[in-house]
Amino acid sequence: MTARLLPVPDGLDGMRVDAGLAKLLGLSRTVVAELAEAGDVLVDGRPAGKSDRLTAGGLLEVTLPEPESPIQVIAEAVEGMKILHDDDDIVVISKPVGVAVHPSPGWTGPTVVGGLAAAGLRISTSGAAERQGVVHRLDAGTTGVMVVAKSEHAYTVLKRAFKERTVDKGYHAVVQGHPDPTRGTIDAPIDRHPRHDYKFAVVAGGRPSVTHYEVVEAFRAASLAHVKLETGRTHQIRVHFSALRHPCVGDLTYGADPVLARHLGLTRQWLHARTLGFAHPADGRWVEFEAEYPDDLARALDILREESY
Repeated sequence: MTARLLPVPDGLDGMRVDAGLAKLLGLSRTVVAELAEAGDVLVDGRPAGKSDRLTAGGLLEVTLPEPESPIQVIAEAVEGMKILHDDDDIVVISKPVGVAVHPSPGWTGPTVVGGLAAAGLRISTSGAAERQGVVHRLDAGTTGVMVVAKSEHAYTVLKRAFKERTVDKGYHAVVQGHPDPTRGTIDAPIDRHPRHDYKFAVVAGGRPSVTHYEVVEAFRAASLAHVKLETGRTHQIRVHFSALRHPCVGDLTYGADPVLARHLGLTRQWLHARTLGFAHPADGRWVEFEAEYPDDLARALDILREESY
C-alpha cells in the first residue's frame, strides 16, 4: 500500500471526492469510490465519502493499493464475431452476445481483442495493455457494431471523436409498453446505483447523460425504438428507459417483465448497436457501418410482430 499526501488544488474546490480525485490521480471514479468506502481517503484527517465535497487547500491523504500486474490478452477465436470492414487503420466488427470488449478482473469469457488477436489482426498498441486499440465499448450482453483502432493515428483520432461526440451511434431497442411521446429526448444524469453496486441509476449529481429516441414500430406489449446516444455512459439506454418505466424487453436487471422475456425466448436485454458512423481517421471521409440483428433478437421481434396482427 502507498500513502499520498497532497493539498486540494483550487480547481477542484466544490467537486465531489470521487470526481475530483479521479481527475487529480488519473483513476476511475469507481476506483476512487471503492477507496473512499474502504476508508482510504482522508480529508484533513477525517474519512471522506465519495459524494463529499472537496475544499481548496484541504489536506488529502489517499492510501493506494499496489498496482496489479497487467491482465493478459488471450488470443481465442470468438464464435459469431463478424468482421464488417478491415483496412490499415481500423477494423469494424459485429460483436455477438456474451463477449466482453477486453479482459477485466473476474471475466473469464471471450473478448473482442482476444478474437482479433486470434484472427491475426494487429491493432493499435495505444491504451492499457489489456484494451489496446479500444476506443469505445459495448456491454457483454449487448450486440452490434463497434470499431477498433489498428494504427496509432486512428486510435488518437477516434478517441477524440468519441470524446467530442462527433460519432453517430445508432441503436435499436425493444422496450416494454408504448413510450409517450413516441419521439423524445431523455436528459437525466447517471451514476452508480445508490444501493446495488452492479448497476446504474438516474441520480441527482450524476454524470450528464442524453438519449434521443423515436418509436419506429409498435406491438401489443412493446415498441421498437431507434435510439441515438449523445453521451456514452455505462448502461445508458437501459437505465434511461427503465427510468421511463419502459425497460428494454428481457432486461431483468432493470425491471423488465420475466414472463414476457421467457415468452420471447430472451435471456438478455433486447438492445443492439445497429449503426456506427464516423469520419475515417485516414482521410476524414464519412463512413457508416451496420450490423444485422443476431438470431435471438430477430426471433423475439418476429414473435412480437406475429402476435400484433
